[in-house]
Amino acid sequence: METTVRKTKPFNTRKSVQKASERRLASRKWTLISDDKEYVWTNKMERVEIIRKGIPYGSIEVISKRLNRPVKAVLEIVGMPQTTYNKKKSDHSLLDSRDSELVLLISELIDYGTEVFNNETEKFQRWLKKPNLSLGGNSPEELLDTITGIDEVNYALNRLESGNLA
Repeated sequence: METTVRKTKPFNTRKSVQKASERRLASRKWTLISDDKEYVWTNKMERVEIIRKGIPYGSIEVISKRLNRPVKAVLEIVGMPQTTYNKKKSDHSLLDSRDSELVLLISELIDYGTEVFNNETEKFQRWLKKPNLSLGGNSPEELLDTITGIDEVNYALNRLESGNLA
């Protein structure tokens, strides 16, 4: 009798978590309501279309409320002077594509973070302000001014969700 031994690959936790995250993101629906208009997207291409068209300056207030931070703090994240914001908002102008993208990505991050923290918004908001070793000692909030920073905060949340705090 011959015994055959099958070689199996070891379980790749990182790949498994990444696939689960991709599946979760693929079935997700995001909504941002600003200036009585609803922006809805379920995938990256729909997000691109919204970004290209632009979203209202009022969406900065929406993010401000969801982060429990003053509008001035969100303007610092976006890199916009208060006077520009006031003028453009009163003119009912739309954010440019860079700022629209940041706002939409921050909105997605807030949704995800709130979910990771079991809908305990206050805990998530506290986590955003605390220095984090996995983010090089930066607080997650300090990294929201760039797309790469937002990605890193998302990865940190993903690690938290999967129980990998390193």
